[in-house]
Amino acid sequence: MSAAATTSPTTPSSASSTTGRNLDAANVAVETADAPEAFPVFEEESPEGSPSSSPSPSPPPPVRRRSRQVNENDRRAFFGLPKPKVFNYVDLVRALRTPPAPGYLPRAPTSQSKPNHLLLTGAMGAIKVPVPGPARLKRSAGPDEWLEAAKNCKYLSEYHMKQLCEIVKEYMMEESNIQPVSTPVTICGDIHGQFYDLLELFRVAGGMPNESAPETPVTPANIITSADIEPPSTITDPKLKKKLKLGGTEHPGTPSEKSSEISDAEEILSSQHSEIEDERSESGNVISRKQNANFIFLGDYVDRGYFSLETLTLLLCLKAKYPDKITLVRGNHESRQITQVYGFYEECVQKYGNTSVWKACCQVFDFMTLGAIVDGKVLCVHGGLSPEIRTLDQVRVVARAQEIPHEGAFCDLVWSDPEDVETWAVSPRGAGWLFGDRVSQEFCHVNGLNLIARAHQLVNEGYKYHFKSQDVVTVWSAPNYCYRCGNLASVCDIGEDMKPTFKLFSAVKDELRHVPPSRGGRNEYFL
Repeated sequence: MSAAATTSPTTPSSASSTTGRNLDAANVAVETADAPEAFPVFEEESPEGSPSSSPSPSPPPPVRRRSRQVNENDRRAFFGLPKPKVFNYVDLVRALRTPPAPGYLPRAPTSQSKPNHLLLTGAMGAIKVPVPGPARLKRSAGPDEWLEAAKNCKYLSEYHMKQLCEIVKEYMMEESNIQPVSTPVTICGDIHGQFYDLLELFRVAGGMPNESAPETPVTPANIITSADIEPPSTITDPKLKKKLKLGGTEHPGTPSEKSSEISDAEEILSSQHSEIEDERSESGNVISRKQNANFIFLGDYVDRGYFSLETLTLLLCLKAKYPDKITLVRGNHESRQITQVYGFYEECVQKYGNTSVWKACCQVFDFMTLGAIVDGKVLCVHGGLSPEIRTLDQVRVVARAQEIPHEGAFCDLVWSDPEDVETWAVSPRGAGWLFGDRVSQEFCHVNGLNLIARAHQLVNEGYKYHFKSQDVVTVWSAPNYCYRCGNLASVCDIGEDMKPTFKLFSAVKDELRHVPPSRGGRNEYFL
């Protein structure tokens, strides 16, 4: 067979393959115009069927891979699809091996975490100073864990706080408008968010309920003289009664008399500390009378102070843990309108970022009792009496599960004040009434009472009897009120003999308390 015969025309299959190679090469040439460094450019082959001087070499594998990639990109561009992302696996491996920043990790309790309290050493030994902050508790935590956190000035999470409010509401729903309480009992006045002074109150009172080893008070029971303020009309301590002059026209004595007064005050302080030591048994525990003592708080737990939320949380935890030993009476500040103006609302929003906890606390306020009665003889209310109420039974039928109204019996119980008037007078507060000694004597006679214990008014000496009949006494438990008044505070202890005794205490020193960075900004509200 001749050479001409051996040269046969190209078959359709070979022609199609040749045409495909030509198109691929053309695509490569077009693509490389945009990216010249990506792949080499090959010359275009001769047209189909034309003789060539040398056989065309087959394209290398990289060109075929590139041509397929170019065709894929062309198809994506034609249909408006984005190009496929190319991952850099080296950077991906490095990112996976690099640990995340510590700020994005959940904070686990470790030995280097922020402590719950600071230890200060001094003349009285090591003193625990709670550090405020959020409580880091498990979701399954209960009243025991809540109480321990609240003692350390920790505020609970939103989930736990709502649970606590529901538990306390269930107990308060079962209480009467005038809750009966048996002796021995400790009556406490306004607190107003002063958390560290509340801890001192419990130390002075002998400890919280069922507290086996209460701490010693860190502040001495400073007694102010008649040269500073007018003393109470009745003094229970015989040494203090001798020291203070009851006559309003008398003046302080000579320097020698002042020095004797100071020595008498030191004797009173030493006797009070000896009484505290006598109350401890040989094992270091408090005697059973203190362990079985009840507490009555006369309202105004929030507003004005730096730690209203922590103060209320501690009292609610004690109520949930010891419902029969803690009685929380409603004050005029346990109100939606008042707390939105004087601090508690703002504090809840700042610490939780929303109003849900504040709303839950306001629901608890609605179910707080209006008063308490100690062995049927001592009535405990926040404010005072009302011209619409003559008997205790009229108080028992008041609908209390509501916001405090602007007028009426409910309003008067939390807003009224005793004053040197004959019967009734208009109150300068704009709510409630001023009532005189004739009103209190008649009310006590009709209801068989010996004493009306109330709060609601700042008393520089800690407590004060208002009338000669000694049937109305004000108990104030917020020392150095608003961190500026310099007043004393007190608690009233009533034993089985029904004789009230008062324990005075002053504010905790600055080094034994924490002050938030943004101190100040509280509205002045001295009602």
